[in-house]
Amino acid sequence: MQIAFCLFKYFPFGGLQRDFLRVALACQARGHSIRVYTLEWRGDLPAGFELILVPVRGLTNQRRYRRFSDWVQGHLVVHPADRVVGFNKMPGIDVYFAADSCFEEKARTQRGSLYRLSGRYRFFAGYERAVFGSDARVEILILSLVQQRLFQTYYGTAAERFHLLPPGISPDRRAPPDAAAVRAALRDEFGLRDDQFLLLQLGSGFRTKGLDRSLKALAVLPLELGNRCRLLVIGDDDPRFFQGQARLLGVAERVRILPGRSDIPRFLLGADLLLHPAYNENTGTVLLEALVAGLPVLATAVCGYAHYIVEADAGVIIDEPFVQSSLDQTLLRMLEDEPARRRWQANGLAFAEVADIYANAEHAADVILK
Repeated sequence: MQIAFCLFKYFPFGGLQRDFLRVALACQARGHSIRVYTLEWRGDLPAGFELILVPVRGLTNQRRYRRFSDWVQGHLVVHPADRVVGFNKMPGIDVYFAADSCFEEKARTQRGSLYRLSGRYRFFAGYERAVFGSDARVEILILSLVQQRLFQTYYGTAAERFHLLPPGISPDRRAPPDAAAVRAALRDEFGLRDDQFLLLQLGSGFRTKGLDRSLKALAVLPLELGNRCRLLVIGDDDPRFFQGQARLLGVAERVRILPGRSDIPRFLLGADLLLHPAYNENTGTVLLEALVAGLPVLATAVCGYAHYIVEADAGVIIDEPFVQSSLDQTLLRMLEDEPARRRWQANGLAFAEVADIYANAEHAADVILK
């Protein structure tokens, strides 16, 4: 079959983008042809992919995305595909991979009523309704039952249209036999002593991931302990606001922000704690990537995959509604409790051996190709 994938942007280090690539490759491995429609492609193009950079512009995201959707639908009339798979919400798709959370829920609980009069709201709500509306016929690959219930609450989406996928954790995130050597090499590269803590925060979209919260928690640690901590942040985003915040908080010399990169597994092995105090997070794949590497996790309960950390007893989840002092105190407690960190590490590694958290792309391909 000819399968068309649609996403607004591709860059190598985004969670949605990595999901797309794994699913597309799984379909290609079964002998099907892959066509990709996108506004922007950064990174290597897999062999055999047909890439179409959609030639539209717009002063706002909503105008550009609307023109993208219209152009793609017109192109598909002349160059049909057997399946059209969307990784962003838009009309004209057959299957939607729900990497993003419910826009309508956020608009009603995190914004004022005037926001719902804006053109931005009308556009994104309309494109979400095109996928989840009760009269739509799109099959939905869902990653979180919490999000499924929200979509059903706002749109009355039929339950049989949802297909729950397991997480899609890449096997290379698991701790290898030489994990100790990899850890030692990374810490030596970054000049870390044995008595220093490396705190790691991963993910593009620093604001959404709660980097401001992490910086505040680092700043209020007791002086001696705080001086032994280094926060390493890796993600595809503009760091300037957060670098300024770190300076104001007096922790700039303990914080380093790096752009997205492909060697994340060695950072998972070299760190002592993963921080992920997100404001909202549909899934939070990074939580499971840390878990299977044996890296204890400190995250917020809004993350769709937070329940895995609880089930595995591989870290601590901060309850909602979020209170900064709770994060501050929990970070201090986790850093001071070495036996607990060793227990969380062992529990994560044991969970990685038995959990069904690796076959996301194969299950997605099953649904797409049915």
